[in-house]
Amino acid sequence: MRHARRRIVRRVTRLAAVGGLLLGGAMVTQAAMASEPSGTSAVPFSATDTTDKGAQLASRLGTSRTAGNWIGADGRPVVAVTDERTAAEVERAGVVAKVVSHSMNELKSAASTLRSAPRVPGTAWVMDYRTNQVVVQGDSTVSSSDWSRMTQVAGNIGTFVRMERTQGTFTTRINGAQPILSTGGRCSAGFNVTNGQSDFILTAGHCGPTGSIWFADNQGNQQVGKTVQQNFPGSDFSLVQYASGTAGAGADVVSIGNGNGVRITGVGDPSVGERVFRSGSTSGLRDGQVTGLNATVNYPEGTVTGLIETNVCAEPGDSGGPMFSDGIALGVTSGGSGDCTAGGTTFFQPVTKAMTALNVQMIVSKQGAAGQNASQAPTPAASATHSAIAPGSTSPGSSAPSSGIGAGATLLSRITDPQNVGPGLLVIAGSMVALVATRFIRAEQDRKAYQRQYRAMWG
Repeated sequence: MRHARRRIVRRVTRLAAVGGLLLGGAMVTQAAMASEPSGTSAVPFSATDTTDKGAQLASRLGTSRTAGNWIGADGRPVVAVTDERTAAEVERAGVVAKVVSHSMNELKSAASTLRSAPRVPGTAWVMDYRTNQVVVQGDSTVSSSDWSRMTQVAGNIGTFVRMERTQGTFTTRINGAQPILSTGGRCSAGFNVTNGQSDFILTAGHCGPTGSIWFADNQGNQQVGKTVQQNFPGSDFSLVQYASGTAGAGADVVSIGNGNGVRITGVGDPSVGERVFRSGSTSGLRDGQVTGLNATVNYPEGTVTGLIETNVCAEPGDSGGPMFSDGIALGVTSGGSGDCTAGGTTFFQPVTKAMTALNVQMIVSKQGAAGQNASQAPTPAASATHSAIAPGSTSPGSSAPSSGIGAGATLLSRITDPQNVGPGLLVIAGSMVALVATRFIRAEQDRKAYQRQYRAMWG
């Protein structure tokens, strides 16, 4: 009976050791194949529906005959043109034409004149393609004398420059999707990008100067990385290099809260009137509409140009967070006015311009956005601007699980990490030891049995 139990134990041990060898081999093989994050790829830009037919037409016709393009209330692209002949050409291409008084060249000239005037913090201006005007905004910090001076400059340009007072103040939203913290304050991780050798976080430039160290916790125990390049003011973007050198699994996903995320499948530039989504650690997922492009904002810290203007609300703590639509990366949160109770204006740094300047590529999902079921996409949180969005079925993008930056890993997660070769080798080594041990024990038992039998036969 005792011998039978020993045989069973030996057999179970051998089977476990063989299983361990197979498991360890699979872990090492998977780790070797995971030098690039599974299911992701890096692209500089991708052709998307974001660059619509109207934008292509306006570019081909030139800035002397057109004055911008946008998406109409019915979802159709619209191009502003300066004469009836150009309008007919646009209509023949299947795009709505709107005849206006001022060309894009005139709008750009007006913006240039405003930039050359003495700088007034708390002001901003943007070309409103739909009204064929340049809109100058002044927040509550602009004094009456400064506003009067700006109004005089605008009056000298022409009647197509419109002056507007706004509530709140234009501030950078320091304090995103996943929070990152340094001694300078709290910001947000925007999108993951790569230069082919290392991975980085693309976030807002005002978050911190080059050399800033970022952590995922208030205690400073979980280091995320260091800012290696910053551009602010002028533009508003920076690169945070991961301390580990890699963004790891889920690099193609942006967090939208509650453990949920959206897969990023491409990069593009938005159109005026397009419905967009923004995620931030303070106010979560919010949606709204692009209201202007090439906006200029005079923050207290300096002037930033070339921004995307939207009516998506944002609050302190959302700075650097990602803006996207249908899984297409569009911008990172720069600043704005108001909040998510009263609404307001928010500005974003276009990711296409930042990527070109930084010579990096977006890490995107290999799963194409085409064919995704919009009903599976997360629903945006209610906001003051929700009712102002353009009609259509635009969604944030396809759903995906999200994990926090620097989250503590359990022993099981470390062992099953597909990018870690060490655990696989340990499993293989342990299995080999078990096999050798069982073989040695069996040989020793056979030798003793032979000795007993020999003594019994020969006395």
